Amino acid sequence: MTTFLFWNLHQNNCLDILVRLIHNYKVDVVMLAECTMQITDILLKLNANGGAAFHYNPGECNRIVIISKFSKNKVKPILEDDHMTIRRLKLPDKIDLLLAVVHLQSKLHQSEDSQKISATELAKDIARVEEKEKHKRTLLVGDLNMNPFEHGIVAASGLHATMDRRIAEQGKRKVNAKEYTFFYNPMWSLLGDASEYPPGSYYRRESEQVAYFWHMFDQVLIRPELLSKFENKDLKILETDGHVSFLKNGFPDIKHASDHLPILFRLNC
Repeated sequence: MTTFLFWNLHQNNCLDILVRLIHNYKVDVVMLAECTMQITDILLKLNANGGAAFHYNPGECNRIVIISKFSKNKVKPILEDDHMTIRRLKLPDKIDLLLAVVHLQSKLHQSEDSQKISATELAKDIARVEEKEKHKRTLLVGDLNMNPFEHGIVAASGLHATMDRRIAEQGKRKVNAKEYTFFYNPMWSLLGDASEYPPGSYYRRESEQVAYFWHMFDQVLIRPELLSKFENKDLKILETDGHVSFLKNGFPDIKHASDHLPILFRLNC
């Protein structure tokens, strides 16, 4: 079992919280956005008590920090830009994966139309890397700054992510005679207050006529080729590191944790 953690830290210094989170949930691959803490400080704290050593897996995308139990030659960048890094993740004695980690532009700086175009370009980049690597065992993780129901996520020419595993398992579909590969988006099942987790990963109170309040900007999307390795029960929105709550009065504690809640998931590989 391999455990993944993604967290947008909102540029907060919460080193002790992060380290407890990683150790308590036995995380193997840590993906951070808006991380302003020193990498050396994180590694020193993580590796202070022995055990499996963590390594920094460097790349050229400054918006994303990846730290893992795997050496840098096991998490090699293939394609990167300012908002995205796609890595070849070689798990020891296990299958190879493509790990795409993103921090897309905020709604404060991009229109919905621009976000959809950005998602379309991201989908093309992923498809090009998959063609080069000759497989589609791909995970897309990160702060997409879009909800699961927005056009950039669901459109065939976008990320083409569906809420229904059975549909995703069909692999692809044709639209206007062109084939588009599916992603499965399990985050739908956590959107709203009917699950045991918070209603979303990000909260923003707005004064506009249309306000969702809770958003699911932080997501993991899974290609059909990996679905046999994933169970929905292994996906969580975390609200504590086991010691400190990330919520205050039921909403993200921006001061002491972040305006985003971390997401944790596992693959049986």
